[in-house]
Amino acid sequence: MYRYVLVSMVAMLPVVVSAQRYQRVRGTVTDKETHAPLAGVTVVVTDVAPPRGTATDANGEYVIDSIPVGKHVLTASYVGYETRSMGGILVTSARETVVPVQLQERIVTMDEVTVSRRREHINEMALASTRTFDVQETERYAGSRADPARMASNFAGAQGGDDSRNDIVIRGNSPQGVLWRMEGVDIPNPNHFNIPGTTGGPVSMLNNKLLANSDLFMAAFPAEYGDAVAGVFDVRLRNGNNKQYEFTGQLGVLGTEATAEGPISRKGGSSFLINYRYSTLQIFQAIGLQLGTSSVPQYQDASFKLHFPLGRKGELSVWGLGGLSRIDLIVSTLKEPESQLYGESDRDQYFKAGSGVAGGSFGYTINDKTYTRFSVAQSMSNVWAQHIKVFRNASFAVDSMKDVLGYDFNVASTVAHWYINKKISPRQTLKYGIVNKYYGVDFLDSSRQYPTSRQDWQLREDYRGGTDLIQAYVQYKLRPSEVMTLSGGLHAQYLTHNGSKALEPRVGMRWAASDRAVVTAGYGMHSQMQPLYQYFAILPGAARGTMQNYDIDFTRSHHVVAGYERRMQHNIRMRVETYGQYLYNIPVELRAGSSYSALNQGSTFSRNFPDTLQNTGTGYNYGVEFTLERSFTNGLFAMLSSSLFDSKAAGNDGVYRNTDYNTRYAVNLLGGYERKLGKYSTFTLGFKVTTIGGKLYSPVDTAASNALGDMVVVDSRRNSERFRPYFRADLKVGARFNAKHITHEVAVDIVNVTGQKNILALVYSSDLASQGAAYPFYTQYQLGFLPIFYYRIDF
Repeated sequence: MYRYVLVSMVAMLPVVVSAQRYQRVRGTVTDKETHAPLAGVTVVVTDVAPPRGTATDANGEYVIDSIPVGKHVLTASYVGYETRSMGGILVTSARETVVPVQLQERIVTMDEVTVSRRREHINEMALASTRTFDVQETERYAGSRADPARMASNFAGAQGGDDSRNDIVIRGNSPQGVLWRMEGVDIPNPNHFNIPGTTGGPVSMLNNKLLANSDLFMAAFPAEYGDAVAGVFDVRLRNGNNKQYEFTGQLGVLGTEATAEGPISRKGGSSFLINYRYSTLQIFQAIGLQLGTSSVPQYQDASFKLHFPLGRKGELSVWGLGGLSRIDLIVSTLKEPESQLYGESDRDQYFKAGSGVAGGSFGYTINDKTYTRFSVAQSMSNVWAQHIKVFRNASFAVDSMKDVLGYDFNVASTVAHWYINKKISPRQTLKYGIVNKYYGVDFLDSSRQYPTSRQDWQLREDYRGGTDLIQAYVQYKLRPSEVMTLSGGLHAQYLTHNGSKALEPRVGMRWAASDRAVVTAGYGMHSQMQPLYQYFAILPGAARGTMQNYDIDFTRSHHVVAGYERRMQHNIRMRVETYGQYLYNIPVELRAGSSYSALNQGSTFSRNFPDTLQNTGTGYNYGVEFTLERSFTNGLFAMLSSSLFDSKAAGNDGVYRNTDYNTRYAVNLLGGYERKLGKYSTFTLGFKVTTIGGKLYSPVDTAASNALGDMVVVDSRRNSERFRPYFRADLKVGARFNAKHITHEVAVDIVNVTGQKNILALVYSSDLASQGAAYPFYTQYQLGFLPIFYYRIDF
């Protein structure tokens, strides 16, 4: 396959001719806190000769024509505001480059002073432990598969290590502790094949072609965010082009998709942006590559945004995201044992999932100091599954089959978020708001899985009803000097069905110790509700409606973080951050001597039905992180990120043990190179090398496992053993060709280029047991060599 891809790239090189290609760069400049348009701002593309620039009009809009294709630096400056400089702005021949700019007002009015920053956080209250990324990073980093969650695992403190899923493990926390937010409102798990109680999955529904710059918070996040103890991924959608129509088509092994955008009304400045994708994973089967299963996943998704300016002060947006996925994991037709990365080897599994969210946002600048925004969204999710146990004889022939599990989980959620942001003065900003999230649920689950001889069905879930999570917050930012910024806030939340409540203080500090050095610090108290289905579960044999964990309280944590960042050169920066987190009020089993902790759930394809719980567990995470980054300049970029940490949790027995996510260390080395082919086409090369401490596992009890028909571990020795370390190298090769008004891009992203066999888990095999094996367990490996090819055209 390498040969065909490279030949295709070389064959396209003749389109490189001597004529130069140009495109327009435009956008809007606004005040970062009030969102008011700024007139008279000087905007310049500084790295062309001579520099080309303009000034914004009365609506804050700017247009700069005749910018050569390639990557450029754009600078915006305005008296009384800090100058902002942004590098790596990609200009292609097919599409206008739209760059919105937000400027921070200086606290002392004086002549223009340049205070250039590499990248601004989107949330103005974010001072510590925040990473802001742009959409180009999801395509630039090898192995990211254009997935924002997988891209985030390149950052220090946010690790992956499971090729089958894109869960974000932040500083030793379960990915269940991550909150997803889109356009200002909390959203359900935005991944295909998602399992209740998780925040990740194999394939993301988020399409990077619709994303704007977004924030990832990893500790002590601002007070407006609640119901999370690990982190927050705050995703923004960009507006469509309101001047001209543009289209993108893409064909690749992960999906065939189309994107369209353009003006609804050129006079009114309104626009639309829409994308649809359908999976084409059948290609893998045709060329003999394995995705970890012999079955072919099917999925499709769509997303859109409509934007309507309402004069100079208001705006209305309507947006949505949704997807459908299904897979039939059939093992009964196999003639010999075969490892199943996404399913279990002893049963046929039928799985369907669908989820979607649609909402609207209205923003209004009340005056030059005050901005308000109201957002409301409706989301729905459904997960349905049926498992049929396959019994085999000693020669692996099918002996009989039996239905053993079925469930149908439905959640409908209505979320509303209203806030006011008031700039009291250039030194002081106040933001306050309320968030209400109502969940309507319909859960049904029955099982007769274990022991395998069981014939009667055990009802585990049968509930229809709802609950409401009410949140309110206030946050205040003070800039006592040009070099010092302080923030503080309170977040409150209340869960109606059982009366759980929390009041959480948050504080942050950012100090520019010199022109090159910045010191940050923060503290936050955070709380999170449990997975919805666990509140309404019933124990086998209990009376219908007897929900043993209905009154379980929030998980809670204290988080403290401190960091130091130094700009070593204009394009090289170093960052060190250290943190500590104490988690308490953790649900653990009431059963004496149990090592179970809720901190160990949320990252598999299985749901978890614990025994009766109580909020007496504790846990802790602490560590240090280091990042050295060379921003994209002169065709090169590179980043080294590393984390050293420890993550422990104690069950009802009071013994602190490794959590499932305590790999101890993670190191990423990334880099890339871009070289022009003639005047308007570009060759791209990227690589990534990752090593992570080995996954943990528990010693097994073979006799008990055979009696139950599933893996049983020695409870007192949970997570006491470790697999060998994880290692993976990825390579991405591509080319971009700028013809007249059309851009072609072709690339292959080679995941695990060395074919490393990384261990995922130890798995019980009833087939081995039926054959009389003394050790009925096998090692489950992660993805091997996997080339992901795509071709894209923009026009």
